[in-house]
Amino acid sequence: TAVTSFLQDYYCTSDSWSVKTSAQRVLKATNSWLYAQTQNSPNRHDKDKGYVCTFSALVFKSNTAHLFHSGDSRIYRLSDGRLEQLTTDHRREVSPEVSYLTRALGIHCYLEIDYKAIPIHEGDIFVLATDGVYEYLSERIVAEAIESTESDFDHTAKSLVDKAYEAGSDDNLTLQIVKISSLSQQNLSEVQEQIGLLPPAPALQARKEFDGYDILREIYISSRSHVYLARDSQSGEKVVIKTPSAEMRNDEEYLENFLMEEWIAKRLNNAYVLKAVDSPRKRHYLYTVTEYIEGKTLSQWMIDNPTPTIDTVRSIVEQIAKGLQAFHRQEMVHQDLRPANVMIDATGTVKIIDFGATKVAGITEIKKVNDGIVGTAQYTAPEYFLGETGTSQSDIFSLGVIAYQMLSGRLPYGTAIAKTNTSKSQQRLVYASLLKNNTLNSENNTLGWVDCAIKQAVEINPTKRYAEVSEFVYDLKHPSPRYLSKSKPPLMERNPVVFWQGISFILTCIVIYQCIQ
Repeated sequence: TAVTSFLQDYYCTSDSWSVKTSAQRVLKATNSWLYAQTQNSPNRHDKDKGYVCTFSALVFKSNTAHLFHSGDSRIYRLSDGRLEQLTTDHRREVSPEVSYLTRALGIHCYLEIDYKAIPIHEGDIFVLATDGVYEYLSERIVAEAIESTESDFDHTAKSLVDKAYEAGSDDNLTLQIVKISSLSQQNLSEVQEQIGLLPPAPALQARKEFDGYDILREIYISSRSHVYLARDSQSGEKVVIKTPSAEMRNDEEYLENFLMEEWIAKRLNNAYVLKAVDSPRKRHYLYTVTEYIEGKTLSQWMIDNPTPTIDTVRSIVEQIAKGLQAFHRQEMVHQDLRPANVMIDATGTVKIIDFGATKVAGITEIKKVNDGIVGTAQYTAPEYFLGETGTSQSDIFSLGVIAYQMLSGRLPYGTAIAKTNTSKSQQRLVYASLLKNNTLNSENNTLGWVDCAIKQAVEINPTKRYAEVSEFVYDLKHPSPRYLSKSKPPLMERNPVVFWQGISFILTCIVIYQCIQ
């Protein structure tokens, strides 16, 4: 059951997730199911019976082997004629005759699983074995049998299992041999296929037809890309078509990143994120198609609304946050969240656009990505300037800066962050409280806790920020314990009469107690 569910469910996980996240989520679900079966069986109080199994798995992705292990089965690598054990046995020996598992699927309601990622090369051989095999066959016998095999490793595995059985093994007899015959190139096959098969789109013109679309007008032209408003000739739907510029048509890395934007959009089904538009027609050129948002950027909205109410700011921040949650659930980090990359339509709906800088965990395992500063400096989290990798907390920082700017028209640290590239220089930065801005209306004293929430969102140290974007949104609407503990004055200041009455009562009780004694 555990092996079958892992093989089936792993391929149902999002391809934007890392191997580690995908495998661990599947294994946690399997572990919970096994544990529940034991708890609902007559053997729930018998520690020697239940739905428990050891588990070891290898997942190969690009040029890396990902190992997952819990129990006393083993994973080996054959190197220079010797077997190298890559896993640790989760077994406690009580005596030479008695031992028990300390970890396995189904033992506890929570799962502890070892994870390791190692580089692989052509010709590498891996061996997965249960204790019924490795306790009855020496590593030398197994290694010699494998090295003498040219191609039929299944036959070798069967013969080794037979030898273990003949040696007296009465336990689980499972052995698998895997050889790496060749390795794929470190790229996105789906995206690379489009680059290889489709020519770049030609220069488009208004009132002309292109690949089933009527081009209406230019929206944006730059040295890197051209963006047009178009109408689908069949459905009549307005869409946005983006094509590579003539200067970038031969830049394979740029074209790969260009197509990645649509790849990302197709995996984010969220009302607050720009949507990719699918067409039943076959494409003949290299371009992307997304929905058309009839509205304005948040940058323009901030110019048009220099003094918004706190409720209005909350509404916009909450919608952006819901869009960010869609990214973070898919193990994506937007990395370039700024007012120019947020659209507000005529109904007030907010959408995040432009995924050119988005980091996808599942992609970083395939190809090396740029860990440098990819966003706009004013909204970029401090850790990027230290050369660190961005996380979901980096997006939360950017959202906090946007919220601060909407309320004050300024930046929480001015432009100083972009000038700091050491931890020491960043520690000297001071947050400029919104409460010191005389132009702001306190709106029934709510600005205090709003300022406290934003301050935590834009903490210089990412570990001090909110763990989830939803926590930030909640604290914008409710006074947090952190704010209340700092803002609530002591009882002696709030109500001196009650304070001294309490002191008098306590002293009276002490005197009465001493008299009784």
